[in-house]
Amino acid sequence: MTATARMAMLDLRTVAPYRYYGLGVFALGVLVFASKPIWFVPALVLMFTAQIAPYPFSVADKAGLETLYAVLPVPRRAVVYGHYAWAVAIFLATATVGTGLALLIARIQDVPFGGRVVVTMLTLSWALFAINVAIQFPLLIRFGYTRVSVLGTSMPLALVLGVVYRMRITVASMQSWLPLIGVAALAVFVASAAVATAVDGRRVRHGWNRRTD
Repeated sequence: MTATARMAMLDLRTVAPYRYYGLGVFALGVLVFASKPIWFVPALVLMFTAQIAPYPFSVADKAGLETLYAVLPVPRRAVVYGHYAWAVAIFLATATVGTGLALLIARIQDVPFGGRVVVTMLTLSWALFAINVAIQFPLLIRFGYTRVSVLGTSMPLALVLGVVYRMRITVASMQSWLPLIGVAALAVFVASAAVATAVDGRRVRHGWNRRTD
């Protein structure tokens, strides 16, 4: 197992005691968005990952895990990449379960939900997730969850929702742009990881304190 994978597993273990909170957030999302199966997966992914993906930062602040990260025999970049890998795992799990639920809801409501619609919604879900995490994680890595908990989770969410609303995105309008959207989202995600790694390196070298600087 690579160092990045080990750090992602550490994130999973640190948030495991809060699994009922996560399940509650997921269930709330299902109840809120179940009336529109076509938009169910993107909305669920955005709401759930915006709250759960950064949770290891919250636990790290409360438990002082930065001290543990500093003495682990892994490169600093593996710590950062591990957080991003954890976020991707959360996205994949949410998208998988959400797609199954969306198919079930669409069948119950007798709403057309073919393969092209599924691909479109998964691509949009990936783009929304990637943009949200790309904004969140560099802020959380630089300042910590305690200092930017509201800003770091609410501001990216509001920004992404505002852009989607302004663009008046529809399934039909997206379908010819799916490859570009998917690749652009991946580029944004990778660029965010690079920025976060640079920020983390500067924080460590200069001894910035997340709580008091």
